[in-house]
Amino acid sequence: MPGKTDYYETLGISRGASDDEVRKSYRRLARKYHPDLNPGDKAAEERFKQLQEAYDVLNDAKKKAIYDQYGFYSDQAAAASDKMGGFGGGQGADFSGFDFSDFFQQASGTKPGGKPQAPPPDGSGTSFKDLFGQMFGGGKQGAQGPENGSDLEYALNVPFWQSIRGTQVKLTIQRNEACDECSGTGSAGGGSSCFECNGSGQVTQMAGAMKFNLTCPRCNGKGKLSNICPKCRGAGVLGRPDQVEVRIPAGSQTGSRLRAGGKGNSGTRGGQAGDLYITIRVEPHPVFKRDGDNIEIKMPITVSEAGLGAKIEVPTIDGRALLKVPQGTQNGQRFRLREKGVDNPRKGVRGDQIVEVFIQAPDVQNERTRELLRELAQVEAEDPRAALWEQTGDK
Repeated sequence: MPGKTDYYETLGISRGASDDEVRKSYRRLARKYHPDLNPGDKAAEERFKQLQEAYDVLNDAKKKAIYDQYGFYSDQAAAASDKMGGFGGGQGADFSGFDFSDFFQQASGTKPGGKPQAPPPDGSGTSFKDLFGQMFGGGKQGAQGPENGSDLEYALNVPFWQSIRGTQVKLTIQRNEACDECSGTGSAGGGSSCFECNGSGQVTQMAGAMKFNLTCPRCNGKGKLSNICPKCRGAGVLGRPDQVEVRIPAGSQTGSRLRAGGKGNSGTRGGQAGDLYITIRVEPHPVFKRDGDNIEIKMPITVSEAGLGAKIEVPTIDGRALLKVPQGTQNGQRFRLREKGVDNPRKGVRGDQIVEVFIQAPDVQNERTRELLRELAQVEAEDPRAALWEQTGDK
């Protein structure tokens, strides 16, 4: 039995969570821990794998039912659930409290307290160990109905200006598409009656005095052996490159996640295709820095502009704007340009631009500049560090 993992805890949801809550929680956490957004972070990569595993089970009604019943999910548990359906209306069989030692001994050819016996010549002496091995560990049972395709994840680098203004991009992705030879069935048609179950779809197994009717493992209960499609070798799908055109909305930012419905891996035997999820990563800009819907920028000003005040031109994502620098502005002071940030159509608001100024010292290359600075030093004779010394207690 595989190690038990609480998939509900992994996704941060309660056991009564709806399908929509499962999907929303997965998308939120997958966006946070996606490896492309956390390069080199092994912990985030491992967390992302755990999220995918949990979502794969809880997003599938059949897998979720098995997980809720057994406390874990595996192909063997799925096969066992199907095979044990005859015992309790699909709820599985509960053998707790029964002593099967007699049957183990009889089935293995040993009487209680006696010597080993030769197995019956007809092979009916199948042991419980063998029988339960077939029921719980007999390999993956072939799916009988349609199987939906899996979702795909794609990380996309978007230039800064395209993220602000929006754009259309064409992506080439590798996805599984339904085999055109067998139309996704995996079968080439034809075939013959199953020799294992003589076409009944069930086989009988004996364990001591107990008889079990199980799904035939050779034909998976179909009663017929189908010819495997030679092109896809029974998989029903083929990996192929595919071009997808995606619209990047204006105002997209790093971590934004887009969905292209039906552009994931194709389903098999008539199942629906999965979806393609695209995680945006905005490339940095040399001047503008984005913080949510706000744009931040650092702007140099001269000593005279800081001391006397001035009106200066500041670059914004819309072009140039006028900023009033008040008299006595200090280094690192921040100013706000209202609604000069990123437009957010979803919220119906626009961010601001935050301008942080830093005073740039003059480059003294001539005697006249030196004279002016000496005169300024005589006029501004006050020590700017005096208050600092007083606070340290060292006058």
